Amino acid sequence: MYLSYNRLWKLLIDRGMNKQDLRKLTKLSSTSIAKLGKGENVNTDVLVRICIALDCDITDIVELKKESK
Repeated sequence: MYLSYNRLWKLLIDRGMNKQDLRKLTKLSSTSIAKLGKGENVNTDVLVRICIALDCDITDIVELKKESK
């Protein structure tokens, strides 16, 4: 199982935003944004800050997926 941030990227597109807009809005480091872009693990505080900034629920930005065999 792994976390997918595809919902976050779709939400940003729907709102006419890009990763730099998200970084400025949340005041996250470029490293955290890069980790999200690569699908790597990030601290839950990062996800909470994104949810607060975008006024959304965590299920709007993250999805738990099963790995393909």
